Amino acid sequence: MRVIAGKFRSRPLRTLPGIDLRPTADRLRETLFNVLSAGDQPVFEGQVWLDLCAGTGAVGIEALSRGAAKVYFVESSPAAASLIERNLDSLGVDAGFEVVKEDVIRALRNLEAKSITAHFIFLDPPYRMEKVYVQVLQLLSRSSLLSPDTVVVAEHDKRFDPGEGSAPLQRFRKLKQGDAVLSFYRLVR
Repeated sequence: MRVIAGKFRSRPLRTLPGIDLRPTADRLRETLFNVLSAGDQPVFEGQVWLDLCAGTGAVGIEALSRGAAKVYFVESSPAAASLIERNLDSLGVDAGFEVVKEDVIRALRNLEAKSITAHFIFLDPPYRMEKVYVQVLQLLSRSSLLSPDTVVVAEHDKRFDPGEGSAPLQRFRKLKQGDAVLSFYRLVR
């Protein structure tokens, strides 16, 4: 596993053994960032990201590599949160991030209380945790964390569909790649 593009391009990232941690594959991460990019525009410069159920931190680190101003890595597993910190340290990243070591729902409520607005939110819990997708998307549908331009992306297994969203947060694109699917959501008013 490696960083795809930006200032940390081709740098390796560590993972943990076992099936509980399933990092977003390099190819899928590349597809995600290509879809979110507007041609040659530096759309990630200065943006705020939430990497929810962050695992290795690969998506958030990719965002930092491409110029994100701040990434909140939300991870409830102590081992995975420590891994994110080690990956950031190995790249020499010492600013522009926060590793939030708590349950995703609690973390979102705490981030709301800090009046944070995210430009991009990436959700990728273990595929078997289907209820988490629904809970997070419902919470985000009425959350102050989103602006009218925020894009929420959920990575999920092709055998599970987290749904079209909860009004006003609605899915506008679905992209399949192998066994994984990326569902893209935004506020529709």
